[in-house]
Amino acid sequence: MNARPLEGDIMQGLQKAAVFFALLVGTVLLTACPSQTNISKINSDPGRFRGKEVGIVGRVTDSYGVLGNGAYEIDDGTGRIWVATRRGIPSRGTEIGTKGYVHNGFSFGGRSYGTVVEETDRRTRGR
Repeated sequence: MNARPLEGDIMQGLQKAAVFFALLVGTVLLTACPSQTNISKINSDPGRFRGKEVGIVGRVTDSYGVLGNGAYEIDDGTGRIWVATRRGIPSRGTEIGTKGYVHNGFSFGGRSYGTVVEETDRRTRGR
């Protein structure tokens, strides 16, 4: 009995499975990541981004919070936008990358923030 054809079939099957898995992972990664945008684009046409997940990177210029909830303002050099969070407030001057969903007419603590990003994830780089 010749075992070579069986080994070839197994190898071919493994190669097909590996290619399928690589395509699946690539598809998930590309569709799961929000695109990074600049703040001026969001502020110039907030309706276009309403309810969509975006990624922004900049420096924290202002922040307000109570018991880990609050908002902080990010400046990316093209504009400023407020980010609402439940994950603690980063300090002023922190370089930060955040992703979240864009909302209009957001209020917190009796203050209106207009267009806001509701944070879903964050990465910081220190001061």
